[in-house]
Order: sequence, then C-alpha cells, then structure tokens
Amino acid sequence: MILYSSPTNLHSHRVRIVVAEKDIGVRIVQVRGGGLPPDIQLLNPYNSLPTLVDRELAVYNSRIIINYLDERFPQPPLMPLDPKRRAQFRLALHRIEHDLYELAAKLESSGGEAEKRQLRETVIEISEAVESTPFFLGEEFSLVDCSLAPLLWRLRSYGIDPGPRADALYAYMRRIFSRPAFTEGLSELERDMRTAAA
Repeated sequence: MILYSSPTNLHSHRVRIVVAEKDIGVRIVQVRGGGLPPDIQLLNPYNSLPTLVDRELAVYNSRIIINYLDERFPQPPLMPLDPKRRAQFRLALHRIEHDLYELAAKLESSGGEAEKRQLRETVIEISEAVESTPFFLGEEFSLVDCSLAPLLWRLRSYGIDPGPRADALYAYMRRIFSRPAFTEGLSELERDMRTAAA
C-alpha cells in the first residue's frame, strides 16, 4: 500500500493521521512542489494529492480515502456503527471540508483578513461543540477529529488566535495533539509550522 501525500496539505495530513491511528503499514511518498509522479497521473484522473494505492485499486479524494481505510482496517473504529450517528459524522466531515478547508485554502492563497476573521469565528463555534465531550462528536476519537486536527494545528501559522472564548477548544487541541498517532502523522514541514509561528 502506497500513499502519495503532500507534506503541507490539510487533506494529506488527515489521511496520515488515520494511517497512524490505525497503525497501517503504508509506504508514504511525500510529493513536494508541483511535479506529480507519473504513477499518480496514470492512476488518478484528477492528478491530486493525496492518492492511495492498494494493490490494483487507486483511491483519491481524502474523505473517500479515510472512509476506505476505516472500513478496510476496522480496528480501532473511527466511525460509529449506528446509521443515524454515521450520517451525523458524514455531515460533519462535509462541513469541515466546505466551511473550514475551503476557507483555509483561500487564506493560504490570499492571506485576506476577511477569511482570517471568518475562520476564527468558525473555530470558536468548534470550541462550543467540545465543551461537554472530549472529542468533537462524543466520547470517542473519530474521523471528524482526524479532519479537524490538521486545521487546528495550522491556526498559529495562519495568525489566528481564537482568544478567551475558546478555552474548551484549547483543551480539545491539547487532547488531540498529544495523541501518538497525531505526532506520527506529522510531516517535517508540518512540525515546523508550529515552531516557526511561535
């Protein structure tokens, strides 16, 4: 199994966290710069990262990859078994991608103050959601937490400080960042993001 990954991309980062959380034996190929390996161009019609190759199967789109890995390697489970709860988790994943990842991409490309303010306000809403539970949607670490963690890790490098209204968020971040799988899933460039912005 091979994972073609970007060392700085949110989508690649969340897949690496899932790989580490499940302790999956994957060869990770970090692709830097704009030149994608010829393998990806043959396997993925969108020429995008991350791309997972599992024997004859190529899987792209980070949400599809993390769901595939959770089903292919069911222990530990990162999604609930109950269909209604699974739907809630899938909706949360959709919102993370469309409300947070898209804002982060705009902020990374433009550095605009409007995007920074909007992202800060959305992050404060996350703080309210984790006031009464250890993880985003309950007692167990999930794919939703794997997806929020890369964005929260980058807040400092984005110049975003959620402020005093986000005490629960800071406690949540400490819980996630202290997980061995989170540390293992970091690329060298991602490790540097926090120290460079400190």
